[in-house]
Amino acid sequence: MRVLLIGGTSHTGKSTVARAAAERLGFTYRPTDLLARHPGRPWRTPDREVPPHVAEHYGTLAVDELIDSVLDHYARLWPRIEELITEHAEGEGPGLVLEGSALWPSRVATLGTPHTEAVWLTADEEVLADRMHVSARYAVASAEERYLVDRFLARTRRFQQLMRESVDAAGLCRIDTTGRSVTELVEEILGRRCRQSP
Repeated sequence: MRVLLIGGTSHTGKSTVARAAAERLGFTYRPTDLLARHPGRPWRTPDREVPPHVAEHYGTLAVDELIDSVLDHYARLWPRIEELITEHAEGEGPGLVLEGSALWPSRVATLGTPHTEAVWLTADEEVLADRMHVSARYAVASAEERYLVDRFLARTRRFQQLMRESVDAAGLCRIDTTGRSVTELVEEILGRRCRQSP
């Protein structure tokens, strides 16, 4: 294996698990969000306000429209992702752990790159909500801020449902992270070969 792909929706632990797996393997870690983010999380952080276009995006679109928008974005991003995977799978130097929601299962299933494995992480819906509420400081957020978080959460839940269906339809591997430690998850991911290109 030279490339490990870790997909999943927001707040399933992709970044944490991917970093740990990369460290264990001696691989480079990279999130697909660095290639292009769409459009960003709709809550404030200590160093970032919610841009008006992000608030408008989540505040005005229905859940199905939010899903269509993000899936269209990932479709446009896929050629760059595929190029990055191929470059590391067939090149020399350290391997790559690439993580992100942009790793859509039906596209990954069509990859012809050697030495590439993939897994998708899922989590219980209540766990996703709890993690998101903590991240967004939901308990002290305004009504307007909570509304945007609620819209993001609704999109996240629907995205995970569609992603699970795509993973299962393609016969790929998914692991539920609920109640599991990072160490346990890395051991399971590296200990079983969920998908290996010929």
